[in-house]
Amino acid sequence: MSVQSPAVVGPLAALFAQTRADGRAALIGYLPAGFPTVPGAIAAMRAMVEGGVDAVEVGLPYSDPLLDGPTIQAAVDHALSSGVTTTDVFDTVRQVADSGVPTMVMSYWNPIERFGVDRFADELFAAGGAGVITADITPDEAGEWVSASDRVGLARIFLVAPSSTDARIGLTTAATTGFVYAAAVMGVTGARTHVGSAAQSLVERTKRATALPVCVGLGVSSGDQAAEIAKYADGVIVGSAFVRALLDAESLDAGVDAARALAADLRAGIDRSGRPA
Repeated sequence: MSVQSPAVVGPLAALFAQTRADGRAALIGYLPAGFPTVPGAIAAMRAMVEGGVDAVEVGLPYSDPLLDGPTIQAAVDHALSSGVTTTDVFDTVRQVADSGVPTMVMSYWNPIERFGVDRFADELFAAGGAGVITADITPDEAGEWVSASDRVGLARIFLVAPSSTDARIGLTTAATTGFVYAAAVMGVTGARTHVGSAAQSLVERTKRATALPVCVGLGVSSGDQAAEIAKYADGVIVGSAFVRALLDAESLDAGVDAARALAADLRAGIDRSGRPA
């Protein structure tokens, strides 16, 4: 299979150029907008950046998150019950992007389609968004999103999984313009005690198909795990562990501090791992 030239757009291009120059993987952190409150989520995301996160995924709360485990579902349910809207998501992106890091939205397709695909692209771009990770739509079903994201210059990030065939990986990476999201394990999101060998195999298979950065997510919860993944991936994505830090905190301030501390631990793991393959 031939390797395609990378197509990294917007702020993500500068991020991965910098991390390559630094000889390390990028650290990408996720939290849903509006959890525990809209201002609280913004404070936690900015604290994550202070702790060492290089880019942030802002989750768009959705009532049927099929790929999310109980930790993220609990946070999303809380945000929805508090009345969080897509406009709140854009406001969150704007304030997190002001901290100087690429800020993306992670969303299921239904909320984007319901909001209006072109309108969503326009408003996210206006808020300073870097791109969108679409969790449940494949490139062959995403023609409208391909057009809208190309029009405004948003990165378009699709997922590959251990079950993906080489042909599917090729199709997916050909349509991707930010980085490839490699789901390390089969199943829903959630912190795990270890990330199995499937992650490295998936990264190796994906890198045979594309020169795009390949970032690994689903299951990472500690600096040691981040160090392990950073040896072979271009980025380490952490979500449930940040959500858990807020869920377990006795107060918002304590949760913000816990998110900052977790980011620092994860970043330290990445920094000691050396240059990714």
